[in-house]
Amino acid sequence: MYIKQIIIQGFKSYKEQTVIEPFSPKHNVIVGRNGSGKSNFFAAIRFVLSDAYTQMGREERQALLHEGSGSAVMSAYVEVIFDNRDERFPTGREELILRRTIGLKKDEYSLDRKNATKADVMNLLESAGFSRANPYYIVPQGRVTTLTNMKDHERLTLLKEVAGTQVYEARRLESLKIMTETDNKRAKIDELLEYIRERLTELEEEKEELRDYQDKDGERRCLEYTIYHREQVEIAAALDALDDQRQTGLEDGDGHRQRLAAAERAMDALEADIADRRRTLDLLKLDRGQLADDRNESVRARAKLELELHTLRDGRRHAEQAAAEHARELAQVQAAIGPRQAELDALRPQFDRAQEREAAVKRQRDEAEAERQRLYAKQGRHAHFTSRRQRDHWLRQEIAAAHVALTTRQAIRVQTAEDTAAQETAIAALTAEAAELRQRLEGRAERLQAMAAQVAQAQEERDRRMDERKEAWRAEAKLTAEHDRAQHELDRAERALWQMMDRNTSRGISAVQRIQRQQQLTGVYGTLAELLTVPDRYRTAVEVTAGNSLFHFVVDSDETATRVMAILQAERSGRVTFMPLNRLRARASRNVPHTADAVPMLDKIAFAAAYRPAFEHVFGMTVICPNLPVAAQYARSYGVSAITPDGDRSDKKGALTGGFYDARRSRLEAVQTVLRWRAECEALQARRDALRRDLERLDQQTTHALGAVQRLEQQQQQLDDSYAPLRADLRARDTLLARRQDELEAQRRAADGVNGSLREIEAQIAAFEAELGSPFQTSLTAPEEAQLASLTASVQALRRQYAELHTARSELEARKAVLELDLRENLRPRLDQLRSQELDGGGGGGGGGDGDGGDGDGGGAGTTATAAAAVLQEKERQLRRLTTTIDTADAQLRETETGMAKASEQLADRLQQREAHQKQQEELAHSIARDQKRMERSMAKKALLTAKAAECSRQIRDLGVLPEEAFEKFEQTSSNTIVKRLHKVHDRLKKYGHVNKKAFEQYHAFTKQRETLTKRRAELDSSQHSIVDLIAILDQRKAEAIERTFKQVSREFANTFGRLVPAGRGRLVIQRRTDDTHPSSSTQTDADADDDDNEDAAAAARKQQSVVENYSGVGISVSFNSHDDEQQRIQQLSGGQKSLCALALILAIQQCDPAPFYLFDEIDANLDAQYRTAVANMLRSLSSGGGGGGGGGGGGGDGGGGEDGDGVGKPAPAQFICTTFRPEMVLVADQCYGVTYANKTSRIEVVPRLEALGFVEGQTRP
Repeated sequence: MYIKQIIIQGFKSYKEQTVIEPFSPKHNVIVGRNGSGKSNFFAAIRFVLSDAYTQMGREERQALLHEGSGSAVMSAYVEVIFDNRDERFPTGREELILRRTIGLKKDEYSLDRKNATKADVMNLLESAGFSRANPYYIVPQGRVTTLTNMKDHERLTLLKEVAGTQVYEARRLESLKIMTETDNKRAKIDELLEYIRERLTELEEEKEELRDYQDKDGERRCLEYTIYHREQVEIAAALDALDDQRQTGLEDGDGHRQRLAAAERAMDALEADIADRRRTLDLLKLDRGQLADDRNESVRARAKLELELHTLRDGRRHAEQAAAEHARELAQVQAAIGPRQAELDALRPQFDRAQEREAAVKRQRDEAEAERQRLYAKQGRHAHFTSRRQRDHWLRQEIAAAHVALTTRQAIRVQTAEDTAAQETAIAALTAEAAELRQRLEGRAERLQAMAAQVAQAQEERDRRMDERKEAWRAEAKLTAEHDRAQHELDRAERALWQMMDRNTSRGISAVQRIQRQQQLTGVYGTLAELLTVPDRYRTAVEVTAGNSLFHFVVDSDETATRVMAILQAERSGRVTFMPLNRLRARASRNVPHTADAVPMLDKIAFAAAYRPAFEHVFGMTVICPNLPVAAQYARSYGVSAITPDGDRSDKKGALTGGFYDARRSRLEAVQTVLRWRAECEALQARRDALRRDLERLDQQTTHALGAVQRLEQQQQQLDDSYAPLRADLRARDTLLARRQDELEAQRRAADGVNGSLREIEAQIAAFEAELGSPFQTSLTAPEEAQLASLTASVQALRRQYAELHTARSELEARKAVLELDLRENLRPRLDQLRSQELDGGGGGGGGGDGDGGDGDGGGAGTTATAAAAVLQEKERQLRRLTTTIDTADAQLRETETGMAKASEQLADRLQQREAHQKQQEELAHSIARDQKRMERSMAKKALLTAKAAECSRQIRDLGVLPEEAFEKFEQTSSNTIVKRLHKVHDRLKKYGHVNKKAFEQYHAFTKQRETLTKRRAELDSSQHSIVDLIAILDQRKAEAIERTFKQVSREFANTFGRLVPAGRGRLVIQRRTDDTHPSSSTQTDADADDDDNEDAAAAARKQQSVVENYSGVGISVSFNSHDDEQQRIQQLSGGQKSLCALALILAIQQCDPAPFYLFDEIDANLDAQYRTAVANMLRSLSSGGGGGGGGGGGGGDGGGGEDGDGVGKPAPAQFICTTFRPEMVLVADQCYGVTYANKTSRIEVVPRLEALGFVEGQTRP
């Protein structure tokens, strides 16, 4: 085992963490300048491994922390890592990490990164060979010098420390202390024994007087016993009377309490009835308020409606007057239209015939004129042409031009025919559309009336639905009030129930109920109290038997219980006990009696069969008995629990439980109250939910009805709004139709012109073609001349006829145009306007007064007469409905007022009854209080008598053991005689006032104490002998240890010195006192002179002690030049030789008690070069496992020396860590380290040997 690595941080000059590279298991050398931190490095190791830094104050701790620039160091630690492959430390690991951390307020050790105590660390180091008796495995600076200057007796002390005599000294001192204490105890015992002997002699004389005194005192005690006994008898009689009186008072009090309980129950029932009456009164007030609000709203609506009706009726009267005027004007317009339309109808055929005759005459005229013009042209053509060929050529050109003109006219005729047909089609469509619009306008009144009827029906449906919804709202408000009241009662009942159990249970039950509702758990059935029903007579018995089990939750299986408990745990919502039915096993109930005075409790409880295992588990082994004695008998006989209806209980082990039980705080009743209000809340909630569903349905129906009314009103409004566009459309179509007809006439006239032009062109072509084949002549032929003359006469006649026909047709056309214009622009529009006003019911027309009609529509902005009538009818219907509603509300209000008056009367009656019950309760309470006070006085008197009886009993007990005659001797004697005789006995006893009344007891006590002390002194004598023997053994072992250690150290010193100084010889010399007498040997023990054995033992101990104390010192005798020269004492040597001797002594001590490693701080500082080389070689040898052989020991006299010259075995290799300024140590080192110091911080690191040599040579160079 060796030091593998050291880590330092914050310790002295090592501020930053310094991790020193692993050390060699052999010889390691550390070099560095003075003040660089080498000594601090050794101090760090001593800080961890030795006792040098223990019990430090705050200042001493602060001195160990690094002080320099930068941030302050608050704590420091040193960590030593040991290589433990040889398992020298019994930890089972290849490494051991030992750390010590120090701060201003802490000092901690750790082993393998785990906290440990200092005692644990020191014990572990002791087990690995780090002996506290040999602290020389760490040699700091100055230790060699100290040994060099050490006196002989100081070396002897050092040798004793190495030998481990401190243990013997400590045990010897402890034994001497015990022996001194034993001597003191023996002296005190001897004093006590002498006092006891004297006291026993005195007590022998006092015993005779005491016997006479006891005879007289016995008579006194007999007399006093008789007096006390008679007083006890009187007190017992008085106590019996008080018990009888108390029993009577208890019966009266029980009767009063029963009547008070009955009165309280009646009071509770009356309070519940009063609460019901108040709730009924509140509901009636609520109904009255709602009805009054509805009535007031209806009254306001009726007043508003009446005002609107008045306005509508006034408007209707004005409308009727306007309607009469309208009818008159309508009749006038219709009367004007009739003749004109008849005249126009008669004129149109005449006009058509005249137009046809005119057209026929015009055609004939045009044909005759054209033929005549051709003849004239032919007649004058010879003047233009000189030859036939020239004429024919021109004719052909004319014929070609005529054909072109003919083609053009034909195309125009076709186009004209198509335009005419299109115009006729458009006229027909316009005529149909106008007819349709007129039909629509004429049927508008019926549609308006039908629409008004539909609107009225929809409004009636809407009003009915709204009334139903109002009733539903009123019912919902009433149900909400009842539900809120029930919920309030439920909350109060639950609070009362929660107060009967601890907070965790109440929170847990609430949480389980909430979890059951949220997750819809079907396997959670409820608490035991919720699942049972029991008669009132046995309620107390059941409640006492169940106890807290009443609030255990019954579930179907343990899986359900686990699931709910997991949620409770996650939510931290209290604690609940579950009873899974699949895990419960019913208790054996075969031994449960079933007799007239012992009824099984399960027979008195009603519950569902599915929950039977849970109820058998709680109540299966309990019977109900009429009273407690019977219950105790059944409990002992059958091994069951028996209970009375009042709750007094006896279990099978004989324990009785009972007393007053306040039935008013019954948990079962509280649970039933909660269940009752919960059921009422749930029923009211169900009714409210159903009513809300009905309300939702009514809301939907009302919304649907409102939508229907709105749609119908929109349709009605659309129908009203569509009249003006229809009328304008009809007028526009009439205008367009007239224009189309005019255009059609023009197109027909154009077609006639085109047809005439076509006939003319065809006739001309025919004439040209005929002329083309005729000979070229300068004049017409005779037929042509005749034809020309005929045509001339015919043209003139046709012209005259055409002029006459044209005049007649123009007159007819002018008349027809006047009639059509009057009808189209004046009369018919006015008729349409009047008819629309008839439908609208508005004012008169706004036309002009000259008969040719105005264009104003004159219709006004009001609604139509039909719509107005419908509105008036609707308002009247609403008025009737509101009147009915108000009448109904008045009736309901009267009924509600009657109900309120009745409820108030009943409430007043109940309040009077409650006041009477309160008075009765107060009287009963006063009676109970009087009974209580009487009972308290009785109890106080009983307590006084009981105290007197106890005092009598105590006085009788104080009399002590009485003679047998004391119970009968004075039984027949009167009390006065007994008192007189007692006075005489007291007078006789006065002369024995000086007698020791406890002489017998004291004599026996002192005798027993003497025996105890005698036995104790014998034990102390035996202990004294044992201690003396132990001291002798300790002195002998101490001497043997010193002798053995001296021999080993002396031999190793001779060997070590011989290796360091081969030419010389050295040895240790133990010095003894010339006088065999030690000052301490003259001391004597404090034992008695007559104790011969103790004196012999003490003498033996002193003799052994004198042998040990005869050593006075250890000297060093050496020779540096020869084995045979006279040796010199250490005081005669030079400084370097002294240091060598001291170093040899240190190495010798280490060889006697080897350690696994050694720390030497500049041990070669004062040595000569040759001795430094020898020391370095020896350290190298020791680190490699080489050791010194046996050193023959010359020297006679008192000198030590090696007696037998036996060599020692080869020691195990040890690790050396040394600091030096000399090159000899560096040359033999296996690994070198250099310490540097910069910025007030030390660092240590591995350096090559040459660098280390260069450093030490530089240090030693002058």
